[in-house]
Amino acid sequence: MTMSFAELAGSTLITGIPGARLDAATRDALRRIRPSGVILFKRNFESLAQLRELTAELHELPSRPLVSIDHEGGRVMRVGSPFTDFPAARTAGDASTAEALGRAMARELASAGIDIDFAPVLDVDSNPANPIIGDRAFSSSAERVAELATAFARGMRAAGIIPCGKHFPGHGDTDRDSHLELPVVNKSRAELDAVELVPFRAAVREGIPLLMTAHVLYPALDPEHPATLSPSILRDLLRCELGYEGVIVSDDLEMRALSDDLPVGDAAVASLRAGCDWLLVCNDFANTDRAARRIEGALASGELDADALRDSARRVAALRVEPCGSVADLPCPEHLALRDRMLARG
Repeated sequence: MTMSFAELAGSTLITGIPGARLDAATRDALRRIRPSGVILFKRNFESLAQLRELTAELHELPSRPLVSIDHEGGRVMRVGSPFTDFPAARTAGDASTAEALGRAMARELASAGIDIDFAPVLDVDSNPANPIIGDRAFSSSAERVAELATAFARGMRAAGIIPCGKHFPGHGDTDRDSHLELPVVNKSRAELDAVELVPFRAAVREGIPLLMTAHVLYPALDPEHPATLSPSILRDLLRCELGYEGVIVSDDLEMRALSDDLPVGDAAVASLRAGCDWLLVCNDFANTDRAARRIEGALASGELDADALRDSARRVAALRVEPCGSVADLPCPEHLALRDRMLARG
């Protein structure tokens, strides 16, 4: 894979974009930075027709970015009607329903030109004081999370959408929101093995293609660096010990768990050096440009290993799949019935 340093820097980035349509300035910036991914939020959605037009335009860019979204159900939904308003993962209840949920969500997203869903949550809801996970988790049981989340991911993949498990190595036992500050999980390695790592081990065995890091400090694993910045966690634990061969994507580098201490460009370089393949920069489009320039400079100076980033680019390129089984018309009666069954189960 022959790429300039500028192209290689762009290949590491998933960027947010400002609005529901590509204006000239945004299009020009995307052509210059050449990100390999774009993430969409509520600000990017007005209607199904508009979303299809936007994703088609994005796919036609020279870097052919994969289009991603956070679409879990419940509190985490970036699109509205006519997409089905599925309830939170907690209401799935059993593996059959979880797999049906993943397939239904994927069919709807595929119909709009989405490639990746940043779901399922592999965190275990083990701390009632957790402000960020709660019912986003499938269960408070590690074994149940492993069973249901992997079923959900199978359903997504069957319908041609790339699932992403999150947040490695586990965000369920925090009592802080990493959007606002750096959480700490003070558990021993044995305790992490017994709870947090159970769903991730299952997802790795199932071949999940994409895993997202947590901006959380785990002193038993690395007393100095949160997972996103930790070679001990990403390389030694995830790659070597767990045997993970897929793509490692950071959570948003603009979240205050990192950005309070590191400018986004420095966080980008540190994440790549730790073992991330792909970096999320979700909100301020100017930060994507800053990250790209900082990564390019780090490649030129030798601070970053170009061969390692080429390996990352190959892993990201291998994610591409052909959507299948999408639904042309929304709302979908079958999916509404599934939603109602989940709500009735509560």
